[in-house]
Amino acid sequence: MAQSPGPKQALFEQLAVIARALGSAPRLELLDFLAQGERSVEELAAASGLSLANTSKHLQHLKASGLVQARRAGKHIHYRLGDEQVVDAVAALRRLAAAHLERVDALVASYLTSRDALEPVPAGDLLARARDGLVTVIDVRPPEEYAQGHIPGAINIPLERLEGDLAKLLPTEREVVAYCRGPWCVLSFEAVARLRRAGLAARRLEDGLPEWRRAGLPVASD
Repeated sequence: MAQSPGPKQALFEQLAVIARALGSAPRLELLDFLAQGERSVEELAAASGLSLANTSKHLQHLKASGLVQARRAGKHIHYRLGDEQVVDAVAALRRLAAAHLERVDALVASYLTSRDALEPVPAGDLLARARDGLVTVIDVRPPEEYAQGHIPGAINIPLERLEGDLAKLLPTEREVVAYCRGPWCVLSFEAVARLRRAGLAARRLEDGLPEWRRAGLPVASD
């Protein structure tokens, strides 16, 4: 007769529930979008490029593990993170991958640091410099993400509008600091590369809006 698992084994099995929920690239990407703010299933499907059915299925897995919560508004279901600890969990995965997977270094070098190899600006430094009026901060995420939360004083210029909105970044003597969804978000890397080609002094924030919020730094919303 098989023995029932002891309490330690039972607890590890519960840890495995979370690990299995996180063990999917599409689900990690959906969490990345939800770290910016609440989104409907339809919005998440459009942002991720997944079908509506697949998006809903992945969200159900995440909901079953408690990593996300849902609410119904009319015919639509909206999802949000279960709590801010989910941001910490994904950050821990990112650090583990960077420390132990050689492929991560290659991908970061190819897709990110090839666009911007300069040292990024730490959050605390950006906060102090923004308060002193020494930098212009731009948020290159889509408008709906900016509206749900952004660094106070940041100008929303989505990447696709950057060249057309360069006049908003004057006077040119200020350094421009760009940020987006997180440390591996290609939008800020690409924005910095384009700004430098336009002759502006530019760097990117070390992390993104979710990490800024998680650090207890001020966040504005529309």
